[in-house]
Amino acid sequence: MSLCVGVTGGIASGKSSVARAFAEHGIPWVDADDVAREVVEPGEPALDEIVARFGPQVLDDDGRLNRRALREIVFQDAGERRWLESVTHPRIRERLVAQLAEMAAGPAPYHLLVSPLLFESGQAALTDRTLVIDVPEALQIARTATRDGVDEAQARAIVAAQMPRTERLARGDDILDNGGDLAALTQRVAELDRYYRQLYRQLANDLPRK
Repeated sequence: MSLCVGVTGGIASGKSSVARAFAEHGIPWVDADDVAREVVEPGEPALDEIVARFGPQVLDDDGRLNRRALREIVFQDAGERRWLESVTHPRIRERLVAQLAEMAAGPAPYHLLVSPLLFESGQAALTDRTLVIDVPEALQIARTATRDGVDEAQARAIVAAQMPRTERLARGDDILDNGGDLAALTQRVAELDRYYRQLYRQLANDLPRK
C-alpha cells in the first residue's frame, strides 16, 4: 500500500501544474474536480436529480449541465447549495475512494488526491498527509482574472469566498510556495518527491513482518 498525499490550495494556486510535476517522477494522481464533473454527466443519476429540482434551465443545448446557471442559483441560496452538495459529494467521495484504492495497490510509493476543497469537504480524511500549494493573494487574484475572464472585483470575491489562506496553511502538513517560476516549482516538487519516498520507506520498514 502506498501513501496518499492530499494536494490543495486556493483558486489559481497551480494545483494541476504541481500534479503534473509530480507525474514526471512517476506519481499517479486523481483530481476531485474531474470526478465532480463526471458525476453530473448526461445519464448520471445526480444530473437527473438536479434537473428535477431546478428544471431544464440548468441544462445547455446539448443536454449537459450549465454550470454557470446552476452556480447563480446555489450561490444565492445556502439551502440550495447544501442540497446540491448532498447530491454530489457522496457520489464524488465514492469514486475517489475507488480510484485511490486502485492507485494504492499500484507500484508507486505514493499517490496524490488533488482537491480544492480537501479540508472543507472532509476529503483530507482519505489522505495520509496534506500538501498546501500557496501563492500570494495578489497573484491569485491576477491569475484568476486572467484565466476566468473576470474583472478584479469578481476575482477578489472568488478568493474571499474560499477558506482563508492562513487557515489553509495552518492545516497543511507541507507547504509548496508556487509564487515563483517553473524552475522553482520543479525543484520544490523534486525535494518533496524525495521526502515522500523516504516516508514510504520508513512506513514499510515499520510494518510487522509476516
